[in-house]
Amino acid sequence: MIDVIASIRVRPGRRDEFLAKFQANVPKVLAEDGCLRYSPTVDADSGLGAQQLDENIVTIVEQWESVAALHAHLKAPHMAAYRETVKDLVEGTTLKVLQAA
Repeated sequence: MIDVIASIRVRPGRRDEFLAKFQANVPKVLAEDGCLRYSPTVDADSGLGAQQLDENIVTIVEQWESVAALHAHLKAPHMAAYRETVKDLVEGTTLKVLQAA
């Protein structure tokens, strides 16, 4: 099992529009073989000094049965369609693929 943290930088003022398009794709991803979790999240102000809030970042918390399942996800036709839909809303993406230590 692997965990994936994807941080998506959205153009200023476009987060709600991005989230609506993202949420429309979530059921398709959850139906994929090997997908255990696929949840968009945004920063919650905790008042902790170390926290760096950014209203233009959407963090996707994912869990997959395997790296192979993640690779299949990235090649899925609905993901190509999703990327086309949000391309003008996204400034950049970073990805962390993690395994238990």
